[in-house]
Amino acid sequence: METTTGGLDPAGADPGVDDRLCVALHAAARAMDAVYRPLLEDVGLTYPQYLVMSVLWQDGPQQVGALARRLSLESSTMSPLLKRLEMRGLVVRQRVPGDDRKVLVGATVEGVRLRDATSGVIPQVCAATGLTRDGQDDLVARLQTLVVSLTGSRDARPTRAERRAGETGPEDLGGPAVPLEQS
Repeated sequence: METTTGGLDPAGADPGVDDRLCVALHAAARAMDAVYRPLLEDVGLTYPQYLVMSVLWQDGPQQVGALARRLSLESSTMSPLLKRLEMRGLVVRQRVPGDDRKVLVGATVEGVRLRDATSGVIPQVCAATGLTRDGQDDLVARLQTLVVSLTGSRDARPTRAERRAGETGPEDLGGPAVPLEQS
């Protein structure tokens, strides 16, 4: 039976700060943000705004709570982020009929148009990683496994590997995002 030592070597020695997983993950996240930032400045999006728009482009309108969970963002982060996107005319928020506590958010026609302006972002970021597609897929799968291990739960969405094995995800069910109508 395989056991883990919580990052300690078998003798129980604590790794140096530079060799800790938390430091490497933090540095990688900051480096990824630094690669995205100048690419998104041209279209006037922040990295978190881009993540929200990416989900809406891929899967269409979402309930705000589900969107926050999907992106691992706090609701206190989502509200001002969505408000700024709405002020720019990129998204619209609507109460879910029959349940005023739930809010649906979707890309507007202008928000969907923005997708074309960002079409070169992903290829540039992928190239910046220096990883092959298989290397990226492996890293994503390992990070998804790490998240499950750390949180004790997994998102309702299947991983890329599960989708490739025949499971379906929301992106397989409807094609491109359909804009919500603005009032």
